[in-house]
Amino acid sequence: MNKVLIIAAHPDDEVLGCGGTIANHTAKGDTVHVLFMTNGLGSRVESSSEDVLNRQSMAYQSADILGVKSLTFLDFPDNSMDSIPLLNVVKKIEEEVNNFQPEIIYTHYIGDLNIDHQITHKAVMTACRPQPGFCVKEIYSFEILSSTEWSMDKPFTPNNFVEISDTLKLKISAMKLYKIELRPSPHARSIESIKALAQYRGYSVGVGFAEGFMVVRMLLRDN
Repeated sequence: MNKVLIIAAHPDDEVLGCGGTIANHTAKGDTVHVLFMTNGLGSRVESSSEDVLNRQSMAYQSADILGVKSLTFLDFPDNSMDSIPLLNVVKKIEEEVNNFQPEIIYTHYIGDLNIDHQITHKAVMTACRPQPGFCVKEIYSFEILSSTEWSMDKPFTPNNFVEISDTLKLKISAMKLYKIELRPSPHARSIESIKALAQYRGYSVGVGFAEGFMVVRMLLRDN
């Protein structure tokens, strides 16, 4: 069994990016922990401490559906992580990695339109720079609807696919809890779009539904 760390800029990114894969991991007995870099509400007009608590409640309920063991919430400024020295972000991730000791990490794609996604990816790669005996053996980037597809100079080209035909319903149920993030079809953040992307990724590799990832780093281990 593995320890899996999801490092997401905002609550709901973990579901959009790899909700089905998380459910696959937990079904196999892997331990999954999620680290959120921001509360996802800081840039919104009239957001309050109650809004933050409500967002965290959604995250906990979503985690229960997917079988996630634990969550950590940081308080970097939403949509303004580029205003923080990168080293400050790196140190927080290093602390989480040292405490949890994951073998596998899933995080954002460097080419995403959202600045928080970009900073999170850079900080993860700095925090997880290879060292002798380092716990992290695999790092993957996921895609986020309404952000990743708008990457013009660095298009997301998945080279690793995880079938989620058996866990897509759990992903959808978990995402429905983030109702403030959902929009009606044909918006990219609609349930229909989430299903369509999963179907497209699945059909690309000959299965019903899948999530696509880009392999950032993988160390093959003797088992």
